[in-house]
Amino acid sequence: MADHAPVLWFTGLSGAGKTTIAKEVQADLLKHGVKTELLDGDEVRATLSSDLGFSKKDRDLQVQRIAFVANLLAKNGIVVLVSAISPYRDSRNGAIGSFARGFEIFVDAPLPVLERRDTKGLYRRAQLGEVKNLTGVDDPYERPEFPALRLDTDGTQISGSVEEVLTLLAKEGIVDRN
Repeated sequence: MADHAPVLWFTGLSGAGKTTIAKEVQADLLKHGVKTELLDGDEVRATLSSDLGFSKKDRDLQVQRIAFVANLLAKNGIVVLVSAISPYRDSRNGAIGSFARGFEIFVDAPLPVLERRDTKGLYRRAQLGEVKNLTGVDDPYERPEFPALRLDTDGTQISGSVEEVLTLLAKEGIVDRN
Protein backbone atom coordinates (compact mmCIF):
# COMPACT_ATOMS: atom_id res chain seq x y z
CA MET A 1 0.00 0.00 0.00
CA ALA A 2 1.23 3.53 -0.73
CA ASP A 3 2.27 5.90 2.07
CA HIS A 4 -1.32 7.06 2.46
CA ALA A 5 -4.21 4.67 2.69
CA PRO A 6 -7.32 5.62 0.72
CA VAL A 7 -10.35 7.45 2.03
CA LEU A 8 -13.72 6.37 0.68
CA TRP A 9 -16.28 9.15 1.16
CA PHE A 10 -19.84 7.78 1.05
CA THR A 11 -22.28 10.64 0.42
CA GLY A 12 -26.04 10.68 -0.10
CA LEU A 13 -29.28 11.52 1.61
CA SER A 14 -30.43 10.12 4.94
CA GLY A 15 -31.59 6.54 4.52
CA ALA A 16 -29.77 5.91 1.23
CA GLY A 17 -27.61 3.18 2.80
CA LYS A 18 -24.25 4.92 3.26
CA THR A 19 -23.45 3.53 6.69
CA THR A 20 -24.91 0.09 5.98
CA ILE A 21 -22.70 -0.31 2.91
CA ALA A 22 -19.64 1.18 4.63
CA LYS A 23 -20.02 -1.24 7.58
CA GLU A 24 -20.20 -4.22 5.22
CA VAL A 25 -17.14 -3.01 3.28
CA GLN A 26 -15.31 -2.50 6.57
CA ALA A 27 -16.19 -6.04 7.73
CA ASP A 28 -14.81 -7.50 4.49
CA LEU A 29 -11.61 -5.45 4.73
CA LEU A 30 -11.06 -6.44 8.35
CA LYS A 31 -11.64 -10.09 7.46
CA HIS A 32 -8.79 -9.76 4.95
CA GLY A 33 -6.44 -8.10 7.45
CA VAL A 34 -6.82 -4.53 6.19
CA LYS A 35 -6.69 -1.89 8.92
CA THR A 36 -9.77 0.29 8.56
CA GLU A 37 -11.85 2.84 10.42
CA LEU A 38 -15.40 4.05 9.83
CA LEU A 39 -16.22 7.70 10.49
CA ASP A 40 -20.00 7.97 10.60
CA GLY A 41 -21.37 11.49 10.25
CA ASP A 42 -24.02 10.97 12.94
CA GLU A 43 -21.44 9.66 15.43
CA VAL A 44 -19.00 12.49 14.67
CA ARG A 45 -21.83 15.01 15.05
CA ALA A 46 -22.74 13.55 18.46
CA THR A 47 -19.14 13.79 19.70
CA LEU A 48 -16.50 15.88 17.93
CA SER A 49 -19.09 18.19 16.36
CA SER A 50 -21.67 18.32 19.15
CA ASP A 51 -21.29 22.10 19.17
CA LEU A 52 -22.54 22.42 15.58
CA GLY A 53 -26.01 23.02 14.21
CA PHE A 54 -27.29 22.55 10.68
CA SER A 55 -26.50 25.86 9.00
CA LYS A 56 -24.40 25.72 5.84
CA LYS A 57 -21.42 27.04 7.81
CA ASP A 58 -21.83 24.34 10.48
CA ARG A 59 -22.31 21.58 7.91
CA ASP A 60 -19.16 22.70 6.09
CA LEU A 61 -17.24 22.73 9.38
CA GLN A 62 -18.50 19.19 10.12
CA VAL A 63 -17.08 18.06 6.77
CA GLN A 64 -13.75 19.79 7.53
CA ARG A 65 -13.51 18.04 10.90
CA ILE A 66 -14.25 14.64 9.41
CA ALA A 67 -11.68 15.25 6.66
CA PHE A 68 -9.04 16.26 9.23
CA VAL A 69 -9.52 13.03 11.21
CA ALA A 70 -9.69 10.95 8.02
CA ASN A 71 -6.39 12.43 6.85
CA LEU A 72 -4.70 11.60 10.15
CA LEU A 73 -5.85 8.00 9.91
CA ALA A 74 -4.99 7.62 6.20
CA LYS A 75 -1.48 9.02 6.78
CA ASN A 76 -0.99 6.16 9.23
CA GLY A 77 -2.01 3.44 6.79
CA ILE A 78 -5.62 3.01 7.86
CA VAL A 79 -8.25 2.74 5.13
CA VAL A 80 -10.92 5.25 6.08
CA LEU A 81 -14.59 4.88 5.26
CA VAL A 82 -16.54 8.10 5.76
CA SER A 83 -20.32 7.94 5.83
CA ALA A 84 -21.67 11.48 5.85
CA ILE A 85 -24.48 13.25 4.02
CA SER A 86 -22.08 16.15 3.32
CA PRO A 87 -24.66 18.01 1.24
CA TYR A 88 -22.58 20.77 -0.31
CA ARG A 89 -20.45 19.90 -3.32
CA ASP A 90 -17.71 22.50 -2.67
CA SER A 91 -16.98 21.41 0.89
CA ARG A 92 -17.23 17.73 -0.05
CA ASN A 93 -14.89 18.22 -3.03
CA GLY A 94 -12.49 20.15 -0.80
CA ALA A 95 -12.43 17.32 1.69
CA ILE A 96 -11.96 14.61 -0.92
CA GLY A 97 -9.33 16.70 -2.68
CA SER A 98 -7.35 16.94 0.56
CA PHE A 99 -6.72 13.19 0.58
CA ALA A 100 -3.72 11.65 -1.16
CA ARG A 101 -6.09 8.92 -2.35
CA GLY A 102 -9.74 9.96 -2.04
CA PHE A 103 -12.78 8.35 -3.64
CA GLU A 104 -16.27 9.84 -3.65
CA ILE A 105 -19.00 7.21 -3.55
CA PHE A 106 -22.51 8.48 -4.19
CA VAL A 107 -25.13 6.33 -2.49
CA ASP A 108 -28.31 7.20 -4.34
CA ALA A 109 -32.00 6.41 -3.98
CA PRO A 110 -35.09 8.42 -4.95
CA LEU A 111 -36.72 10.55 -2.24
CA PRO A 112 -39.95 8.44 -2.18
CA VAL A 113 -37.84 5.36 -1.42
CA LEU A 114 -36.01 7.20 1.36
CA GLU A 115 -39.32 8.38 2.79
CA ARG A 116 -40.55 4.77 2.85
CA ARG A 117 -37.36 3.58 4.58
CA ASP A 118 -37.21 6.54 7.02
CA THR A 119 -35.63 4.51 9.83
CA LYS A 120 -35.00 7.65 11.90
CA GLY A 121 -38.42 9.20 11.25
CA LEU A 122 -36.78 12.34 9.89
CA TYR A 123 -38.74 12.67 6.65
CA ARG A 124 -42.07 12.21 8.43
CA ARG A 125 -41.09 14.76 11.07
CA ALA A 126 -39.93 17.21 8.37
CA GLN A 127 -43.28 16.89 6.58
CA LEU A 128 -45.01 17.66 9.88
CA GLY A 129 -42.79 20.73 10.35
CA GLU A 130 -41.06 19.26 13.42
CA VAL A 131 -37.64 19.08 11.73
CA LYS A 132 -36.29 22.09 9.86
CA ASN A 133 -33.50 22.18 7.27
CA LEU A 134 -33.63 18.47 6.46
CA THR A 135 -31.26 17.79 3.59
CA GLY A 136 -33.17 16.82 0.47
CA VAL A 137 -36.47 18.22 1.78
CA ASP A 138 -36.07 21.88 2.71
CA ASP A 139 -32.28 22.13 2.53
CA PRO A 140 -30.34 21.35 -0.64
CA TYR A 141 -28.30 18.28 -1.46
CA GLU A 142 -25.84 18.88 -4.28
CA ARG A 143 -25.36 15.61 -6.10
CA PRO A 144 -21.78 14.63 -6.97
CA GLU A 145 -20.77 15.47 -10.51
CA PHE A 146 -18.07 12.84 -11.05
CA PRO A 147 -18.14 10.24 -8.26
CA ALA A 148 -15.78 7.28 -8.41
CA LEU A 149 -18.93 5.16 -7.95
CA ARG A 150 -22.67 5.74 -7.97
CA LEU A 151 -24.52 3.07 -6.01
CA ASP A 152 -28.23 2.82 -6.79
CA THR A 153 -29.60 1.39 -3.55
CA ASP A 154 -33.15 1.35 -4.87
CA GLY A 155 -32.27 -1.05 -7.68
CA THR A 156 -29.37 -2.98 -6.11
CA GLN A 157 -29.13 -5.17 -3.03
CA ILE A 158 -26.66 -4.11 -0.33
CA SER A 159 -24.39 -7.04 -1.23
CA GLY A 160 -24.21 -5.80 -4.83
CA SER A 161 -23.26 -2.31 -3.70
CA VAL A 162 -20.61 -3.71 -1.37
CA GLU A 163 -19.21 -5.77 -4.22
CA GLU A 164 -18.98 -2.65 -6.42
CA VAL A 165 -16.94 -0.88 -3.73
CA LEU A 166 -14.65 -3.87 -3.23
CA THR A 167 -14.16 -4.14 -7.00
CA LEU A 168 -13.14 -0.46 -7.09
CA LEU A 169 -10.64 -1.09 -4.29
CA ALA A 170 -9.21 -4.09 -6.14
CA LYS A 171 -8.99 -2.15 -9.41
CA GLU A 172 -7.10 0.61 -7.59
CA GLY A 173 -4.70 -1.96 -6.09
CA ILE A 174 -5.90 -1.32 -2.56
CA VAL A 175 -7.08 -4.87 -1.85
CA ASP A 176 -6.42 -8.23 -3.44
CA ARG A 177 -9.70 -9.94 -4.37
CA ASN A 178 -8.10 -13.29 -5.30
